[in-house]
Amino acid sequence: MNRRARATRTACGVFAAALLLGACTRDGAEPPAAAPGTAPSAAAQPLAGPTPRGTLLIADSGADTVTFVDPRRGATGSVTVGRAPYALAVGADGRAWVATAEGVAVVDTRTRQRLARIPHRTVTGLVTDGEYRGGGMGIALSPDGTRAYVGVNVPGGNGVLEVVDTATREVTAAVPVGRRPFDVDVSRDGTEVYVTGHDSFDVTVVRADTLRLRRIEVAPYGTEGGTASWLKPHYTVVRASDGKLLLPFEGERLAVVDPRTGRTAIETMTADTHQHGAVATPDGGLLVVGTGAVRPGEGKGPSLTVRSADGTERIVPLQGPHEDVAVSPDGRTAYVTGGHTRDGHWDGITVVDLGTDATRRLPAGTRPLGIAVL
Repeated sequence: MNRRARATRTACGVFAAALLLGACTRDGAEPPAAAPGTAPSAAAQPLAGPTPRGTLLIADSGADTVTFVDPRRGATGSVTVGRAPYALAVGADGRAWVATAEGVAVVDTRTRQRLARIPHRTVTGLVTDGEYRGGGMGIALSPDGTRAYVGVNVPGGNGVLEVVDTATREVTAAVPVGRRPFDVDVSRDGTEVYVTGHDSFDVTVVRADTLRLRRIEVAPYGTEGGTASWLKPHYTVVRASDGKLLLPFEGERLAVVDPRTGRTAIETMTADTHQHGAVATPDGGLLVVGTGAVRPGEGKGPSLTVRSADGTERIVPLQGPHEDVAVSPDGRTAYVTGGHTRDGHWDGITVVDLGTDATRRLPAGTRPLGIAVL
């Protein structure tokens, strides 16, 4: 099915000012914004001893917490981090850096304490919830752990990449990037940062040393429809074998971008579904979350695409929309978050056995988006 003719379809919440008010979020009054601070917060359900290896950490975009999840038993505790956390990155030292509407929270995952919250330098307007809220979206760490890079959404304008010194916990630089920076990734050698601009159909390549930038348009269906189009980039994976960027579109096309030349090649995908989260597997493959048909009869339902390094694919059906995905270090299990940015989310994750394709739903968190395996 060719979706080129549907490039002008209107996404949830794109109508008028409802975008800026998080129209894709759940109904109900919004709690007041919390003031930035550095005092640690205790886990809601503390466990004795350190956090076990293999525990999952999820960002509760419908609340102000991150939740720790035992992949067999479910949630084991939570830590308050700030309004509407979106994504997170975990360093080798066990500290998680969480992008929220209020700033970047730092959580010691071993002791389950918030160590700090670093306010955004960028002015993003009212602190609120939803896919279109201002504040941190994609986030990544440099390979040496000395810097955190967070994509900051500025409603109604271009986004900003803020650079955080992880030792001083201060924002040291801010670089203009594309609109709504859904995802941030770093090259394996740490020399470049890649910011996926959802509403600007691009990836901004930022040099880590000089902060010089260049824009690469990634629009395999074209840019017709602008911000109202469904056919925009969401998440990016840096391929370990050659450093190229992989961006899935609609379960039909995989854009393979060479960040050195800016050239894009297109490979075929087979899920026929609107695609969001993606992650590389240890064997060089790719996992991609399908959120479902954006309109009845125009695509298939929610799924997880399991793509091998040679490009062959199999499709694992999922129950209900999902958003992001992480994979276990041994590559045997995928964890898919249910807190989809559109309507139809659910509060939990789906555990997928990649050997048998068996799935198991595990209630946890509040509209979880970002996820990491500790």
